[in-house]
Amino acid sequence: MVAKAEQLEGKQNPRYVVTSLDAASWPAQQLYEDLYCQRGAAENRIKEQLSLFADRMSTETLRANQLRSYLSTLAYVMMLALRRLGRRGTSWERAQTETIRRVLLKIGTQVKISVRRVRLSLSSGYASGQALAAVYRALRPPGLATA
Repeated sequence: MVAKAEQLEGKQNPRYVVTSLDAASWPAQQLYEDLYCQRGAAENRIKEQLSLFADRMSTETLRANQLRSYLSTLAYVMMLALRRLGRRGTSWERAQTETIRRVLLKIGTQVKISVRRVRLSLSSGYASGQALAAVYRALRPPGLATA
């Protein structure tokens, strides 16, 4: 058994790992950091993809469920790219995919289409407007007009 005692902002955070692995081949610190924490990180990535609708496999055919799984995986890869490229240096740099989707991407927007352009108007009360503008500037292709 491996125990880790931790204090986080006024509360205790004890962790215990019970294992049948050999103590000689897995020292306590290496077991916790290299095996246990890595497994937890992998489970968090699975949870993030499930938040992008990968858990909805309710159609009658295998192909339809497979297509849903592919689309969810594509959405997750795009969300990782957004996290890596678009939010670098912002307060959203370490946000989970569900938070990004809920706060940055689910926005009530008015769409105005004219002959030459499509204009998107956000509500002036949108709280994360500055963070969205920073993401847009980071992802915008060079030379694209901002007006």
